[in-house]
Amino acid sequence: MQDADQAVDGPLAESAGELSLHQRILGDIENRILSGEWQPGFRIPFEVALAKQYKCSRMTVNKALTQLAKTGLIERRRKSGSYVTQPRAQSAVLEIRDIKLEVQSLGLAYHFKLAAKSQRRSSAEDRQRLGLDVASPVLDIRCTHFAGSRPFCVEHRLINLTAVPDAAAETFEEEAPGQWLLNRVPWSAAEHTIRAVSADDVVATSLGIPIGTACLMVERRTWSNGANVTHVHLIYPGEQHSLVASFTPSQPK
Repeated sequence: MQDADQAVDGPLAESAGELSLHQRILGDIENRILSGEWQPGFRIPFEVALAKQYKCSRMTVNKALTQLAKTGLIERRRKSGSYVTQPRAQSAVLEIRDIKLEVQSLGLAYHFKLAAKSQRRSSAEDRQRLGLDVASPVLDIRCTHFAGSRPFCVEHRLINLTAVPDAAAETFEEEAPGQWLLNRVPWSAAEHTIRAVSADDVVATSLGIPIGTACLMVERRTWSNGANVTHVHLIYPGEQHSLVASFTPSQPK
C-alpha cells in the first residue's frame, strides 16, 4: 500500500481557470483515481497537506473529500486518513453485458489479454458444456479482463465453430471474444448459472489473488436461432463483484 503524506505536485498544482478551489481539488483527485495513478489502497494526502498545496482552508479540502467519499471513490478512516477504495462492480443477472462496458461504467480504463486460444474437435466435456449432441469443431479461448491496471475477471470460453465458422480465423487480439460475438452473432436465448468457487492456481495467478480465494463464477450458454453458439465461465474476485436482477411483478390475469 502506498503512502502520500508529502505535498502533491504535478496536475494537482495546475491552474483551473474559473473553477472554485473545491471543484479543483475534487476534480484533480478524481482524475488521479480514475486514471489509475492512485490505485485502490493508496492513502490520499492529509487535509493539512492539501490545504497547504492549494493555499486554502482545511474546510474546503474536507468538503471535497467528503463529496468523494459519498460517491464511493474514497474511504475516510478516523485518525488514519482517506484511502482509494476498490471499485465494486455489478452485473445484471438477466442481461448479457459487454465486460468492457462494465469496466468503463466504473470510470476505469479497460483492456484485456489473450492467454490461450486453440481449435480442436469437441471432447465429451466440451459437448456437455455447449449442449451438443454430436461432435463439432470448437474454439477454446482463455483471457483476462482488466479494470485500469488490476485484473477484473478471467474468461474461459468455448465457441461452436459449426454455428460460428468465422471465429476460426479471428485472432481475438484486438477485440475480446464476448464483444466480438455480441457484435456479430445476435443471440436469441441464454442461460445463466451463478455459483461460488475457490480460485485454483490458474485463476489465482490470473487475478493476482491467493489460491483458495472465494470467487463468483457466472456460467453462461447462448443460442442463436436454435444453434448452440458459446459457453463461457466468467470468474470474478468474490468481494469485488455483485450480481443484480431487476424485475417487475406479473400483471394479474
